[in-house]
Amino acid sequence: MNEFLKTIHQAIIEGDVTGTPDHVQAALDAGLGAEQILKEGLIPAMAEVGRLYEEGEYFVPEMLIAAHSMKSGLLLIKPLLVGAAASSSGTVVIGTVKGDLHDIGKNLVAMMLEGGGFQIVDLGTDVAPERFVTAISEHSADIVAMSALLTTTMPAMRLTIEAVEAAGLRERVKIMVGGAPVTQDYANSIGADGFAPDASRAAQLARTLVGAASA
Repeated sequence: MNEFLKTIHQAIIEGDVTGTPDHVQAALDAGLGAEQILKEGLIPAMAEVGRLYEEGEYFVPEMLIAAHSMKSGLLLIKPLLVGAAASSSGTVVIGTVKGDLHDIGKNLVAMMLEGGGFQIVDLGTDVAPERFVTAISEHSADIVAMSALLTTTMPAMRLTIEAVEAAGLRERVKIMVGGAPVTQDYANSIGADGFAPDASRAAQLARTLVGAASA
């Protein structure tokens, strides 16, 4: 791996929020392309963070600060990526369902997905089914990711899937769900395409769903 990319990779692993942009800028100044920095620096670093989390070496605070570090570097190269029409892993519409105002888990999933090369459309919290449907159409979404942290708001996931079906968009998107009370059995019962118990596995699931959709 290029020395500049190694430095970026290490900065993200260590959660160096202030240093990561400096290292990204140094790589740009040295002639590395924005897409190379993304695909060979930022994305592998976040994949490594996910691995460390799954092995119990990192916990949610470490994942959050690593994701913030990644995002601080991504902000520098985003305009260049847009200008170069860089390839994307896909577009994800994400939000916490209607009636639920919790967003920490949703935000972490969004950052992990962004670190994995996805374009993120974050609808925030308390998102009505109709807003998900509109966003799918407006952004040509590949994936819809829904979060619920309360058992009382979980039914909104089913209502959202039904709204997507009623709008004739179900065949266009993969739907993934998550949140503390959500289970694989519940995801199956409402017709979701996948369930992830944490942000790291959500990023893996999204890559799998996009691969399945394009296969």
